Amino acid sequence: MSFFRRFTPQPANGSPSAGRPRMSSLEKKEAIAAYLFVAPFIIGFLLFTLFPMVASFFISFTEWDIARDPEWIGLENYAAMLEDEVLGIAIYNTIFFVIISVPLGLLTSFSLAVLLDQRVHLVGMWRTLFYLPSVMPAVATTILWIWIFNKDFGLLNAMLQWFGLPKVSWLVDPRFTRYTLIIMSLWQAGGGTVILLAALKNVPTELYEAATIDGASGWQRFFFITIPMVSPALFFQLIIGVIGAIQIFAQSYVLSGRSTTSPGGPRNSLMFYVLYLYLNAFRYFNIGYASALAWLLFMVIVIITVVQFKTVGRLVYYEVDQRR
Repeated sequence: MSFFRRFTPQPANGSPSAGRPRMSSLEKKEAIAAYLFVAPFIIGFLLFTLFPMVASFFISFTEWDIARDPEWIGLENYAAMLEDEVLGIAIYNTIFFVIISVPLGLLTSFSLAVLLDQRVHLVGMWRTLFYLPSVMPAVATTILWIWIFNKDFGLLNAMLQWFGLPKVSWLVDPRFTRYTLIIMSLWQAGGGTVILLAALKNVPTELYEAATIDGASGWQRFFFITIPMVSPALFFQLIIGVIGAIQIFAQSYVLSGRSTTSPGGPRNSLMFYVLYLYLNAFRYFNIGYASALAWLLFMVIVIITVVQFKTVGRLVYYEVDQRR
């Protein structure tokens, strides 16, 4: 409204007009145009985001299998989670995946960004090659990795045999199935690499020059200049990485979700939280319980994000504009 009020004629005597100033015809046209441009987002948000969220909140307190009307059962869905053994396995698998994949992914992205920040030939081509896997569909990527992890003629086992190591049943042995997803997650580290590379490009060269004059070594410049200056981008990647890892679904579904006998993989080793939520909603048609799982997931993500801002966020360096 402050933009529109610039065009509002002021009283000749300089005294404020009584009440709210009337909008001119130009202001009305601009306001209508603005509302029309915003309307698609508002309508889409109300219909496809806010309404489903509110509806799922009430459904989480009911027992509903789509075929019958919802029956109000209060907190029974939430109480049932405490006795659900499969849910406990799904939570363990998800925590295991988050704890290992997120730090490895962040380290891989940052290492690639540092390498690409050096003076290398064909840097544009390398950026494209590293970023390309992150825009590929998850289903297509997972099918590709199924062939790579194949026990008999997969590329990974062929490399192990070349080094004299035995073959590994990556997709069958429960001891290794979770690690297949961790390796697959590193394949998409290029998205974070591009963001961190942009942050590295914004580090002032004057800081490196001053540190070099003062006798700082390369490692000292890296730890005391590079990392603090790119810490906002690292923190952003940490937040996004944790949220994405908690919601891992497509890879585990493609690897095991198509099976009717073992939808969670060997000994439920590929049963992750969102996959278990999906199975309850669209295979077992336990919509009420699935809605309760969804709201629990929402609260967990909010709590973890707040904790990250309260703890890790204190270590983030934000450059202050001294010209203000």
